[in-house]
Amino acid sequence: MVIIRAASAGSLESNDLLVQVAPGENGREIRIKSPVLKLFRGRIQDQAELLLDEMDIHDVIIDINDMGALDFVIRARIETALMRTVG
Repeated sequence: MVIIRAASAGSLESNDLLVQVAPGENGREIRIKSPVLKLFRGRIQDQAELLLDEMDIHDVIIDINDMGALDFVIRARIETALMRTVG
């Protein structure tokens, strides 16, 4: 799958996250901001990488601003943003 435009999903409400996705040029770049970054960075990163692998996406920039979201919310928001980038 190829990213053709920027898109976003989610919000900055408590227990949610805002995901912004844009086309990339040199592989995957995943940037994460979170008040619990030290504890959950790996888990958030893993969810993003897993979805990118499943959707066969290689050149992308993903900005994740987490506000304490659970795994299923993280996955849903990233997937929704990715699907919006391709139409």
